Amino acid sequence: MDYLLEEVLGYVAVLGKPNVGKSTLSNQMIGQKLSIVTDKPQTTRHRILGICSGPEYQMILYDTPGVIEKKMHKLDSMMMKNVRSAAINADCVLVVVDACKVPQQIDEVLEEGVGSLKEKLPILLVLNKKDLIKPGEIAKRLEWYEKSTNVDEVIPVSAKYGHGVDDVKEWILSKLPIGPAYYPKDIASEHPERFFVGEIVREKIFMQYRNEVPYACQVNVVNYISRPTSKDFIEVEIVVEKNSQKIILIGKDGKALKLLATAARLDIEDFLQKKVFLEVEVKVKVNWRQDEDLLRHYGYGGQIRAF
Repeated sequence: MDYLLEEVLGYVAVLGKPNVGKSTLSNQMIGQKLSIVTDKPQTTRHRILGICSGPEYQMILYDTPGVIEKKMHKLDSMMMKNVRSAAINADCVLVVVDACKVPQQIDEVLEEGVGSLKEKLPILLVLNKKDLIKPGEIAKRLEWYEKSTNVDEVIPVSAKYGHGVDDVKEWILSKLPIGPAYYPKDIASEHPERFFVGEIVREKIFMQYRNEVPYACQVNVVNYISRPTSKDFIEVEIVVEKNSQKIILIGKDGKALKLLATAARLDIEDFLQKKVFLEVEVKVKVNWRQDEDLLRHYGYGGQIRAF
C-alpha cells in the first residue's frame, strides 16, 4: 500500500483540436499506448484516464476528444461535454497545438475545455510536431504563442519521438499539489481491459477503412471470458448506421472483416500479453449517433460502461 504516501499528485486535462497529437503525447508520458492514434481527426471519443507514476509523483491524465466546432450528431455534443467535465477535476491544463499550422488563438479550445471555471488553472501550451519544421520556424511560432495567448508557458515538443516530453512533465509537477497517491504505482489506467480491447478494434477500423465508415462505427465488447488454461474468448460487435456500411466492413466473401479481426487480435494479444480467440460481428442500428439513450449505454455520458 505504498501509494498512500505523501507525494506530488494531481489531475491534468489534455486539450486541443483534432489531430494535433494529444493522444501521442499522453501515451509518451504514460510510457504505454492507451489512447488510439491514427492520422484521422476525432479518433479519441472518451476521456482516457491514464496514470503516469514515478517514485515521488502521480499524474492522472485526461486525454480528451478533440475540440470540434461543428457538432453534427448528438455524439459530438456528448463528447464535448466530456471535454468540459475533464477540466473540472484538473489541477492544470495542457493545450496541444500543431507547430506545422499557422498560429491561431486557442480561446475556442479553452472555452470548450475549461469554460467558466472560477479559479484560473495553470495552462501550458504544448507546441507539438516540432520535428516536422525548421528550428527558425519553431522560434517564430514560440514567440507568437508567448505574445498572443494567455498561457503560463509554451514548450515545443515532438510527442512522436518523445523530444521535450520530460520538460512537459517537469512543468506539470511544478503545478500539482501534495497528497497521497490515488492509485497503485503499477497500473496505467482505471479503465477495464475490455475497454482497451474495444479501442484497439476501433483503431484498426480507422486504419483499414476510409471516409465516413470509421466514424459511423461503435465497438462494444459484449463478452470477455478469461480462461487461465487456454485462450481468452472475446466477442466484439461493431455497430454501424447503414446496411451499406455493414457491407463495406465485411467485404467480399468476408475478407475485409477477417483482415480487421486478425490485425486487432494481434494487437490485443500484445496488449494483454496472452493469446485470445476474437469473434467479431457487425450489426446495424440506424442513427445510433443521434440516440441519447443508446449513447449513454455505450458510455458517452461520462462513465465507461462494461457491456
